Amino acid sequence: MPAPTDSTHLPIREQMEALIRRKQKEITEGLESVDTVKFHADEWERGNDGGGGRSMVISQGSTFEKGGVNISVVYGNLTPGGVVAMKNDHADLELPTDPSTGLPVAEGVKFFACGLSMVIHPFNPHCPTTHLNYRYFETWNPDGTPQTWWFGGGADLTPSYLYEEDAEHFHTLHKQALDKHDKTLYPKWKKWADEYYLIKHRGETRGIGGTFFDDYNEKDPQEILKIVEDSFDAFLPSYLPIIKKRKDMPYTPEEKEWQLIRRGRYVEYNLIYDRGTQFGLRTPGSRVESILMSLPEHASWLYNHHPAPGSREAKLLEATTKPREWAK
Repeated sequence: MPAPTDSTHLPIREQMEALIRRKQKEITEGLESVDTVKFHADEWERGNDGGGGRSMVISQGSTFEKGGVNISVVYGNLTPGGVVAMKNDHADLELPTDPSTGLPVAEGVKFFACGLSMVIHPFNPHCPTTHLNYRYFETWNPDGTPQTWWFGGGADLTPSYLYEEDAEHFHTLHKQALDKHDKTLYPKWKKWADEYYLIKHRGETRGIGGTFFDDYNEKDPQEILKIVEDSFDAFLPSYLPIIKKRKDMPYTPEEKEWQLIRRGRYVEYNLIYDRGTQFGLRTPGSRVESILMSLPEHASWLYNHHPAPGSREAKLLEATTKPREWAK
């Protein structure tokens, strides 16, 4: 299913690369507006492999303890092992065979992947952690003919303390962005997020969800690219008002401890279940520092910890075990 081009458009991969570079600048500038420190850039290359990226990192600010807004543009050969590992989640991906032997080709498949991935961990336990990722992937057969392509991504919110108006605001703006294109998308992608961000061994979700989609090529790629752009545009208006409202709220040592416990859940999810982390670590020449940027600087694990019944901590935990409809 090749990504089409015409006389008025660059290839989709080039348009997506331009989009993520533009959105990296917009998002970092937006987040800097509520902090006293700036992001600093860390450029990297894949060595002998193709491509590289730009990590924009913030730490120890007045609002954000740690965060990154990273873009990557990588290409080369996806090994047979990588193809097999990805095929469970991407049905269209195939491992080419040698016509003379019928055996898989040793070099795997040629691929291109680009995306923006962001995680922000604020200091104040009343400020939610947030994650956003939008990406594009395509492959070619050894003879240069297109094989497959897809988009994926989404955005979600992970509070330590539940403010229902914040959850409603975040979800509603992302729903509005998707409703402009197809009113069936938000219900599907909200449900997908609730299922995808489930910490299975805990029986609870990482946060209060958002949107998630993957392996998506059901519409014309130019239309999907616009869906991604509008979703990007929903992020800052959905997140910055929450941060401005919560960043200076007083908090207790006990509330900070609960935030660290919830961050521990974040770590468990990202290292065990997150597809992006797994794909990045499997990709030859990938940059480990950028992949693991999503992990918080501080987290905690208390043995057999349970919040007191009826507490605000218990209220948050209930929201992660019984997904709710937040959008208005």
